[in-house]
Amino acid sequence: MWNYPETYDVIVVGAGHAGCEAAHAAARMGCKTLLLTMNLDTIGKMSCNPSIGGTAKGHIVREIDALGGLMGKLADQCSIQFRMLNASKGPAVRSPRSQADKAAYALEMKYRLEQTPNLDIKQGTSESLVAEKGKLIGLATQEGIFYPAKTIVLSSGTFMRGLIHIGMTNFSGGRGGDKAAMGLSPCLESLGFNLGRLKTGTPPRINRRSIDFSQCEVQHGDADVHFSYDKPEVRMTQIPCHITYTTAETKQLIQNNLHRSPLYAGVITGVGPRYCPSIEDKIVRFADKERHQIFLEPEGLTTEEVYVNGISTSFPFDLQLELIHSVIGLEKAEIMRPAYAIEYDYVKSDQIYPTLETKLIDGLFLAGQINGTTGYEEAAGQGIIAGINAACKVLEKAPFIMRRSDSYLGVMIDDLIRFDLTEPYRMFTSRAEHRLLLRQDNADLRLRPLAYELGMITKEQYDRVLEKQKCIEEETARLHKIHKNIDGKTTSLAALICRPDWDYQKARAQYPDFIVDFGADLNTQIEVTLKYAGYVERQQREVAKLESLDKIRIPKNFAYQTLPSLRAEAKQKLARFTPENLGAASRVSGISPSDISILMIALQKRKEVT
Repeated sequence: MWNYPETYDVIVVGAGHAGCEAAHAAARMGCKTLLLTMNLDTIGKMSCNPSIGGTAKGHIVREIDALGGLMGKLADQCSIQFRMLNASKGPAVRSPRSQADKAAYALEMKYRLEQTPNLDIKQGTSESLVAEKGKLIGLATQEGIFYPAKTIVLSSGTFMRGLIHIGMTNFSGGRGGDKAAMGLSPCLESLGFNLGRLKTGTPPRINRRSIDFSQCEVQHGDADVHFSYDKPEVRMTQIPCHITYTTAETKQLIQNNLHRSPLYAGVITGVGPRYCPSIEDKIVRFADKERHQIFLEPEGLTTEEVYVNGISTSFPFDLQLELIHSVIGLEKAEIMRPAYAIEYDYVKSDQIYPTLETKLIDGLFLAGQINGTTGYEEAAGQGIIAGINAACKVLEKAPFIMRRSDSYLGVMIDDLIRFDLTEPYRMFTSRAEHRLLLRQDNADLRLRPLAYELGMITKEQYDRVLEKQKCIEEETARLHKIHKNIDGKTTSLAALICRPDWDYQKARAQYPDFIVDFGADLNTQIEVTLKYAGYVERQQREVAKLESLDKIRIPKNFAYQTLPSLRAEAKQKLARFTPENLGAASRVSGISPSDISILMIALQKRKEVT
């Protein structure tokens, strides 16, 4: 084993969406960083669908951008269609989504990382992590190189002991076309980590020229949708997607061939995502439904491949072909890449802190699917938090911990460290109890001040946020002071905008001399600030109450077993998850309000004694 002559502050293992954001963040904060990947040609690769964002996921992308990350900027530059989901609903659930050009996105990510100061990028296969007395000192690669490191971010995706299934055929692989990482799982187990097994899947890709689009519905994009809060990126040519449907023949084929599915034959043991089921699961679980919606999503401008969203499967190839041909408009479709399911290892809950550093090994951070999540956005969000915290550790700065009331990133990480996962974790707006405060349109106001303190954004970016905040405050105050005679009553323009049948644009059209056009984004911010002021204030009061519990610290080695009034389940769960404060304890799965009351009294008595 040859020792690399330089010690890195941060080594990031894996160059998927988590790894890319982690490496960029650590380097951005001034740490000497190494991004180590099995293949330099797959940096930032979109392994599954060609989309960025979506319900709640779009919120995460905007939060990543607000913190100084890359995903939002690349999505703006490399996408071929944009949409605002739930546009007709309330502002809390509106979510941007885009269809990315997969090749362009990966190439741009590689280029931007290569231009990042303090960041080295090398090809190599990580074989084992090396620790002494519970502290990380580096990693060894399959190529016979030992890289010394102060901290490591492990973002291995679906590669750890990955096993691909197509029918009853299965073979080792991290994803289609790439080899699995076989050394990391045994290494983590030897260090004492408890691993589990999860499963995900992907649909076939078909040749665009073999699709009969005349039988499909056209789905055009929306204008003025974007992810980044910075200057607009030059956009690619925008193109439509299409919608089609399965048929009675599709349903019959699946019902007659469930025995050929490795999922139903018991060959696959990993747990799959309930909210993103395979076509086999859909037919079984929704037996009364006669057809299912399928989205035909182009994978880019320079390829004929089309992603068949909604027909993920692990059936054998011959049956996949029959299934595709049973779908409206795909009767003559050519499969270019077969669908498959993949099983992989992950690190079970309760083994990481809110910083994403592991409890067992000092200096080791985990990000992405290794923590049991699924989705590019969830991975990238963990990546930027892990990268920031690895840098904070090296630079001896206070850890950067996101709270549930701060961001969707805070909600996700809090969920990951408090709950036992029964399936791959995906973010939904319903997971955030304060979602009106955590809108996608105000992520810059919430998070850019924090990003500036960390050194993740420039003074110019920070000043723009301050100016935006000032504009919103001054304009809402001004509109409260301007009164007009409306329907025989004197009403402020602020109150007019708050009416259900009015909005900022309608009021501006009626009173152009009194209502300023600041542009779509700022106009929306002013309108939402006025319309939802009462609801926002109520949620802010709720947050203040909950934060009072977060201030009551729990000692690291608190002896829960010594509390006779505490339920046995509560003792077991609290000892396992080791919450750092009373608020965190209240969010542990299975902990009741009475458990928290008992614990609070015990902590108060302990404080009096000491």
